[in-house]
Amino acid sequence: MTDRRTELQTNLATVHERIATAYADAGREPAEITLVAITKFFPASDVVHLADLGVRHVGENKDQEAGAKVAELPAEVRELLTVHFVGQLQSNKAGHVARYADVVQSVDRHKIVKALDRGAGTALAEGTRHTPLEVTIQVDLGEGADAGRGGAVPADVPALADAVAATEHLRLRGVMAVAPLGLDEDAPPRRSGGSPTSLRACAPTTRRPPGSPPA
Repeated sequence: MTDRRTELQTNLATVHERIATAYADAGREPAEITLVAITKFFPASDVVHLADLGVRHVGENKDQEAGAKVAELPAEVRELLTVHFVGQLQSNKAGHVARYADVVQSVDRHKIVKALDRGAGTALAEGTRHTPLEVTIQVDLGEGADAGRGGAVPADVPALADAVAATEHLRLRGVMAVAPLGLDEDAPPRRSGGSPTSLRACAPTTRRPPGSPPA
């Protein structure tokens, strides 16, 4: 076992322990939680080690780095992984991201929806991908100084969800958000903006087909 693999194994065990504590405190089941290991700035060899240690979801947020890293992975490793693109995305990069990402977590405007659908369609036609591209809508939960950390404002989420549902090559996975700066991870969820509770309030709108009545 290499020193690097041992280091990653130790770090991964610590993360799993923290997750176990968090879901126990929240009264949730382990199966509800998916660990996405963010591998930006780390080499493809680390991703190979992580896959061997049981990690099945990895995240990247720099298109140029991510595309090259995914291409470097052995085919047998790539088949094990779900690759998430988690960074804010420019529309001129969307077509390339759609070639290698399995999930794009940062859909925040209609222009990105159109660009990803077009890119995914091209990749499917060329055989560089074989399934629709899954996406999540990024919601901006910030208030005051925290506003604008990235994402669509909650009021815009239903229209974005409808836009994704109307595409041919995208599949809506849900919503995501970056936690506001200074949020106490040990405190219970707040009932006002900027909390997991307010993010959850957006989720039902993303699960309804266009034109269906509110839940």
